[in-house]
Formats: sequence, structure tokens, C-alpha cells
Amino acid sequence: MSWENGFSLINLFVMPAWALLIFLPRAKITRAAVHSMLYPVLFGGIYGTLLMGSIFFGMSDPDAGFSFSGVQALFDHPNGVMVGWSHYLVFDLFIGAWIARDAQRLEIAHWQTIPCILGSFVFGPVGLLLYALLRLAHGKGFSLFEA
Repeated sequence: MSWENGFSLINLFVMPAWALLIFLPRAKITRAAVHSMLYPVLFGGIYGTLLMGSIFFGMSDPDAGFSFSGVQALFDHPNGVMVGWSHYLVFDLFIGAWIARDAQRLEIAHWQTIPCILGSFVFGPVGLLLYALLRLAHGKGFSLFEA
């Protein structure tokens, strides 16, 4: 499989979860698939496999590391892009799912959370920022503790 096809495949794989969060936020299938550990574990497996390829099988730029130039070099190899992208996908989805659950718990109308969920899907932390502002606008506070 080409890198391009792999990239397309993991993007397609995550799309149903986002669709469920937006269109069927309270459905049993959403709870089973998105609000469980299913996606984090599956994407964690993808991430771990790709990461092991980088570390142990030479599927990375030789200059890859944890400095600025090392991280830049990581993304110079197609496998590094896949490692980074799978990392983004799983954590963005994790935040999007948390937004949906938290809004339900706080009784914030789902339609108001859709821009936040879409923001998490497309721009990651921007969706979380939007949701923090939405919580404040509803007088729900800034604390992440679930009472």
C-alpha cells in the first residue's frame, strides 16, 4: 500500500466517528463506537506500529529526534507524516467526543456544540477553545472537574 493510500484510509476510518458525534450524538452506536476506547485503541495500534517502523526499521529520516530540527526531520519522511497524523486524529477525536459528552452532562444544546465538534475535527485545539467559550457563555464555568 502506498503512503498516500494509507493516509486516505486512516482518514476514511475516522470519518464515521465524527459523523456519529454530529448527527447521532445520543445513539447507542455512538456510545459503543465513539465514547468507548475503540477508536483510541485502534488508532493507538496504528500509531504504535508506525512508530516502531520509525524507531526499529529505519522508516524515518536519520536526523529525526526531539529537537526542533529533529521534529522537522521526522515529518520529512512519509512514515513520520503518518505517525504525526494518526496522533492528531486520535487526540482530536478524543477531544471531540469529550465535548459531546460534557455538553450532554451540562445540558448544553447539541446544535450549539456542532461548531465546537467541527472545530476539533478540522483544527483540533480551536474546537476545544470554542467549547470553553461556549461553556463560559452558558455559565457552566471553566473547571474540567466532573461533579
